Amino acid sequence: MQEEIDPGAAAQCVAPIQQASGHLGADGPQPDQSDTKRASCHVALILTGMALLLREADVEQLADMATVMDAVEAAMRDLGEGNAQNQPRRRVFPPGGVLNVMFASWPAGGVSGLKTYTVAAGSARFLVVLYDLEGVPLTVIEADHMGAFRTGAATGVAARRLAPPGRKTVAVIGTGSQARTQALALKTGLEIAELRVFGRDPERRARFASAVGATPCESAEDAVRGAEVVVTMTTSGSPVLAAEWLEPGALVVAAGSNYPTRAELPRDLVMSARAVIVDQLETARLESGDLLTAGYDLDSAIELGAVLAGKATVPRGRAPLLFESHGLALWDLAAATTVLAAARTAGLGEEVRLFE
Repeated sequence: MQEEIDPGAAAQCVAPIQQASGHLGADGPQPDQSDTKRASCHVALILTGMALLLREADVEQLADMATVMDAVEAAMRDLGEGNAQNQPRRRVFPPGGVLNVMFASWPAGGVSGLKTYTVAAGSARFLVVLYDLEGVPLTVIEADHMGAFRTGAATGVAARRLAPPGRKTVAVIGTGSQARTQALALKTGLEIAELRVFGRDPERRARFASAVGATPCESAEDAVRGAEVVVTMTTSGSPVLAAEWLEPGALVVAAGSNYPTRAELPRDLVMSARAVIVDQLETARLESGDLLTAGYDLDSAIELGAVLAGKATVPRGRAPLLFESHGLALWDLAAATTVLAAARTAGLGEEVRLFE
């Protein structure tokens, strides 16, 4: 019976695409099709066990920042409404490295899944595994590039919702690969008058600025003064800017640290913020070095999903506004749905048979 099933037809069952949003649709055929056909598609998936393997090169072709931002925003809104689940990153420390695992469920996107990655011998290796809501594997994705996209997308979503209105001067501190997708998301989500960048290495700073269309600055202070939006994306364990450099009412996005002992922001900036927005309180309690080292009362923090869902409001004022971005598996799922849908359309990836 297994040999009689067309794997291509089975693949079509797992990837209906919502063209308007770019998101992966719910598992199975569209609602106007019969329950019998829905059941037969699910049987085909179980019998063939086909999933799509996507390599980094595929993701680099397929990832689209505007589409990923829309998916991340939709998923975060669902989290704020209680219609999605996210479990924070967990780490174990085998000899010679670190194993990280994080997972989530996004019913509106039709998926559950996980991201796992290792950091060892100077290298990081990322995988995202996506399942439909009945547990059928849909895809395995090499996810370094996609991870940078989803982190940038979350910053873009926060900035377009939280930043002051009008054309903005934006500063990015950091010149690594993650900073590059931060710049891309900010340019996608905001109307930017000037994009500035600072990194400690002058040559790398100049190359980065040329690549993203930014003004290279000689110091972090030069980048930050006069900017309405400031993003930090560094590996620094100590603060990379000073509170007195900030414009009144500026939005600060701290996206570089997800360890409780590392802080990119000084204590006085954290404690003077008119509000602290976090991606998830449970995650912030484990990972937010900026908040934990400052002694900030996390019970006072607001979740971004609650803001997007209209369940929380952000106070106005001249004090800075802070968004703490640590990284959620839910973002990986949201990004993966868009990449998988695009791969099905483009015919990219390799079908692999699982659970024979």
